[in-house]
Amino acid sequence: MISLTAKAAETIRQAFAREGVTGGLRLAVIGGGCSGLSYHIKFEPQAEPADRVFEFDGVKVWTDPKSLLYLDGMTLDYEDTLMRSGFVFRNPHAQKTCGCGSSFSA
Repeated sequence: MISLTAKAAETIRQAFAREGVTGGLRLAVIGGGCSGLSYHIKFEPQAEPADRVFEFDGVKVWTDPKSLLYLDGMTLDYEDTLMRSGFVFRNPHAQKTCGCGSSFSA
């Protein structure tokens, strides 16, 4: 299971409206990045048959079974501070993360 904070869900909902997106947000883990694995986020019109689909306050999020192994228990948050603005991945499987927070090792 993955979770979205209310702030992350609202930010995604606003991006969908701004970009005219119908469908949902794909969350995936791909090889690469300075720590070995990277988070990948993109808008997609529909989920694939094998995807696990989650819904948070009207925002649909899907992930493939392989990525879910690394994302299970993760919370996607959104920060907007003086120092940074963007999504924050709070992942219990991440043993080490890079400075930008977009890659990790498990």
